[in-house]
Amino acid sequence: MTSVRTRRRLVATAAGLTVGALALTACASKDDTSDGASDGGGGGGGSLTIGTTDKVTTLDPAGSYDNGSFAVMNQVFPFLLNTPYGSPDVEPDIAESAEFTAPTEYTVKLKPGLKWANGHDLTSSDVKFTFDRQVAIADENGPSSLLYNLDSVEAVDPTTVVFHLKSENDQVFPQILSSPAGPIVDEEVFAADALTPDADIVAGNAFAGQYAITGYDFNNLVSYEAYEGYQGILGAAKTAEVNVKYYADASNLKLDIQQGNIDVAFRSLNATDIGDLRKDDKVQVIDGPGGEIRYITFNFDTQPFGAKTGEADPAKALAVRQAVADLIDRDAISEQVYKGTYTPLYSYVPAGLTGATESLKGLYGDGSGGPDAAKAKAALDAAGVATPVALSLQYSNDHYGPSSSDEYAMIKDQLEADGLFSVDLQTTEWVQYSKDRSSDVYPAYQLGWFPDYSDADNYLTPFFLIENFLANHYVNQEVNDLILKQAVTADADERTSIIEEIQDKVAADLSTVPYLQGAQVAVVGKDVKGTADTLDPSFKFRYGALSK
Repeated sequence: MTSVRTRRRLVATAAGLTVGALALTACASKDDTSDGASDGGGGGGGSLTIGTTDKVTTLDPAGSYDNGSFAVMNQVFPFLLNTPYGSPDVEPDIAESAEFTAPTEYTVKLKPGLKWANGHDLTSSDVKFTFDRQVAIADENGPSSLLYNLDSVEAVDPTTVVFHLKSENDQVFPQILSSPAGPIVDEEVFAADALTPDADIVAGNAFAGQYAITGYDFNNLVSYEAYEGYQGILGAAKTAEVNVKYYADASNLKLDIQQGNIDVAFRSLNATDIGDLRKDDKVQVIDGPGGEIRYITFNFDTQPFGAKTGEADPAKALAVRQAVADLIDRDAISEQVYKGTYTPLYSYVPAGLTGATESLKGLYGDGSGGPDAAKAKAALDAAGVATPVALSLQYSNDHYGPSSSDEYAMIKDQLEADGLFSVDLQTTEWVQYSKDRSSDVYPAYQLGWFPDYSDADNYLTPFFLIENFLANHYVNQEVNDLILKQAVTADADERTSIIEEIQDKVAADLSTVPYLQGAQVAVVGKDVKGTADTLDPSFKFRYGALSK
């Protein structure tokens, strides 16, 4: 496997880019009218308790690339650029300004007098340190792959930072500064070349977001207190104290929100529970725009007939992936498991984003979105693959919501129904799962994606570059080059065409098989306000918008 720096050398030099605008509209539930808009102004008082089944991997931004960890980072770390409430478009956050000052130079001016909660000065030196360590550490479970176009970072003076880029006028780069690669860290607390333990981060009070962490019991309870020194775009937090309780069982999460033991339940209740709660007049169910997707990932080394198996054969390996794509019944999973809260997805960029296609629909199954066992059998027979194919399939039992077991039981049944597969279905808790899946332990496995920024690029770059977050050994140089090209293509129509072409090519290879797209849903007490403000097209759930 090549290093991140090696992959960066593949970045093509090209002209500027204009990112197509994305319009996403929140779909409110019938109770949404009681969820008042944010009331602006200074900091608030009181306290809130939030419940979730999401799990934290690590507080160190260099070591995690999952929604549970990023949910914490969004509250406590500062960003150079961020999305204001209600918008997917980035604006300066702790920055005073941010702009291209040369084709390959993106210059950021920090606001003066910034401080960490521990009293340390927050300067350009911290910014340079942050991005240098992301690149140096390049953790398998971290977001450093998003920095593929970053050449170097220069701290010109205490408030001026220049990002030197490989490609000219890369307008995706401002979005990346608001992504999981973007939380700024305190160089006096964090290690330069290794992940920093959670306990050291908390003890160092290395925070400068809307909140600072005051109590930390890993994946049990996190306590936050509003940070008065925050100078970012989101303004002062509306609630002084927030406690986040982590649940192993979503049924207990549902019970606690019903009984008023917590104020907010966010990620993840199952579809049946959400349906029940919509009828409960003691709570509000708030729906937001959806960018989440679900997909099966194949490890090209260890899947059946993969490159490092005893029967390595690329044609047979592709036939196995094609047969899986032919057999998946998305409508059944959507309706029977998720009651329509997730909808069928037939490509890599979800519906609603510029460039989204349905590339998989015509290639696999019955050509109209349904399964086709005869087509799957024909693909296997043509490649000389004996059936049933033994397939090890893994899913996480605690990260993607309580319905994952039903979801993957149904997928197992769909693959086995006509005798073409024999599926060994296994499950692992997320903290171990996140390590195993990037270490070639799983031949095929569940993943979900919650976007870092609202652009088609975020559904392509992390997955399908030669060096990617999936670490599944997928290599297609043409796809790699097209992804780099779309990120620096100025003409919006031309860029859209390239994004569509990428989806077609990946659909032919089947590095992953996407199958569902979901919405954001939060359940809150009747007296909780501000939920609609933060359940927005940025896909970031910011606690500072909430009050009661």
